[in-house]
Amino acid sequence: MKNILLIGADGQLGSELMKIKDSLSGYNWETTTIKNLDVCDKEKVKEKINSKPFDYIINCTAYTAVDKAESDIDTARAVNATALEYIGTYSSVNNIKVIHVSTDYVFDGTAHIPYTEDTATKPNGAYGLTKLEGENALMKSNSNSIILRTSWLYSEFGNNFVKTMIKLGKERDELGVIYDQIGSPTYAADLAQAIMNIIKVCENDNSKFIPGIYHYSNEGVASWYDFTLAIHEICNISCNVKPIETKDYPTPAPRPNYSVLNKGKVKNTFGLEIPHWRESLKKCIARLSQ
Repeated sequence: MKNILLIGADGQLGSELMKIKDSLSGYNWETTTIKNLDVCDKEKVKEKINSKPFDYIINCTAYTAVDKAESDIDTARAVNATALEYIGTYSSVNNIKVIHVSTDYVFDGTAHIPYTEDTATKPNGAYGLTKLEGENALMKSNSNSIILRTSWLYSEFGNNFVKTMIKLGKERDELGVIYDQIGSPTYAADLAQAIMNIIKVCENDNSKFIPGIYHYSNEGVASWYDFTLAIHEICNISCNVKPIETKDYPTPAPRPNYSVLNKGKVKNTFGLEIPHWRESLKKCIARLSQ
């Protein structure tokens, strides 16, 4: 029996992985949440990683309060960067493969074609900066790691844009939503399945675990405005949604105007098929409605 350590099992992605973990036969899963593992505590991380001969560590924990990070960069750095150094160091000592999730915020959002893994990074805010520092810390401490950058994550778990737009659409007659930020909504259930598929590909042949940085989001692109219209259409919500510009909705942390990710590398390397965001949105809303 092989062993997987899932760090951050109660977040959006971790919760989706928990739903499907039993589909991976031959693996025993051990899970942690913020309640039973402080990833900022070096000795606790060491103790957990040394507690069992893990084959994989999947790290889903992160400081994701993008605006709050601007005034609390020390905490964001501790979770997003320093913790990755601990995870990387002790996983490397124990010859454990790591799969870690990062973000489109490592880019500045000024591109006009999808970002590849080779595009120069240039984060605009504290969140993106600390996530990039985490990527670098992990790659430096454990070269046997896969980093999956994703964007616009949502699910039926936790707080996210889809749930917020459903709630506001039902409560208000009119909403203003930003139309000049473009990206790819990503259903956490699809990303969770992608992680499982990567492990399945590598089950019988370790040489197929090819370390490095990969991009994963759902296919297709949208603005937040387009995304909201689709959410309301699927939910039969009649709310007047008006397009507004980023400048009309100022936030402490700057948002990338363009964060579409090129997914060719992850599809070609691991043979993944990625659904279109609209089809995945329908699935998520159907589950939320149950």
